[in-house]
Amino acid sequence: MFRQAEKSWGWWVVQPVVVLLLLLTPGHVSYAQTEPVHVVTTIGMIGDVAGEIAGPCSRITTLMGPGVDPHLYQPTSGDVRDLQNADLILYAGLSLEGQLGEVLDRFSQRTPTVAVSERAVPVANRIAASEGYAYDPHVWMDASLWADAVFVIADALAERAPGCADAMHARADRYAMELRALHGWMRDALATIPEGQRVLVTAHDAFEYFGRAYALELAAIQGISTESEASLADIRAVTRLIVEQGVPAVFVETTIAPRTLQAVLDAARDQGSHVTLGGDLYGDALGEAGTLAGSYLGMMFVNTRTIVEALGGTLPDLPSELDAWRERSGAR
Repeated sequence: MFRQAEKSWGWWVVQPVVVLLLLLTPGHVSYAQTEPVHVVTTIGMIGDVAGEIAGPCSRITTLMGPGVDPHLYQPTSGDVRDLQNADLILYAGLSLEGQLGEVLDRFSQRTPTVAVSERAVPVANRIAASEGYAYDPHVWMDASLWADAVFVIADALAERAPGCADAMHARADRYAMELRALHGWMRDALATIPEGQRVLVTAHDAFEYFGRAYALELAAIQGISTESEASLADIRAVTRLIVEQGVPAVFVETTIAPRTLQAVLDAARDQGSHVTLGGDLYGDALGEAGTLAGSYLGMMFVNTRTIVEALGGTLPDLPSELDAWRERSGAR
């Protein structure tokens, strides 16, 4: 989060190269579609969905790759060039993108720009937040909510490439069906975790939608944003929860250094806990391209498998609606 003074002048001080490019580059020029529409997305969860829907009619550029924390991301001159050349910009919104959000506000005056999470998830379905956030931005952690985001993305793509609209909407229908099937499988899989072990301890508070959708108790060392360090009180509180409830495993996140989680592990073990490290979870970014977690469907599958196995549950078979995805992804 930024103090009010930073919102008014700090960005211009710390990002002079970006500002210069914004001032010197011309506004977005609209033209008839003669080549694939260039779509710039901020995070992989949006970029992957756009890629599934767009087909050959669009070219997708995603600014934040594997292991990148969107809360701390600082826009570069290269980002500004990508955004300047975009025909469409898709971002999450709900303050997820931090400082990049101010750049996107300025580009929205010249290029079609869509805040996918804000448009897809009505206020009634959002989780209220604190720390300067009105709402928790991590809505993709509920696969049923992200299925609604598919149609927001499809509509935005189809508007920029009307000749491909029918094919894009057909792909969106199929992909949303897969997400809803995945949601059902995740719900069934996570329900197998024994009642006393249904506690998900993570490095930061990115899993509230996940916990609400799949009936898990949540405990995080840091809050929604990773801009501030966890306090000693935070570490003590999570340690006490692990010891008192006998939590069997805690989880690292791929975008966050594990030092605070290691401090919790050490403190809990010093108090007689047998807690283990349950594995890596993908919260704010996809995995590496070409891996199972490198797609949104794969990321959610891998997260669920990791949690279920570490907390003592059992994985059911994937439903038949996911047969095609399982074949193309190699998921087992």
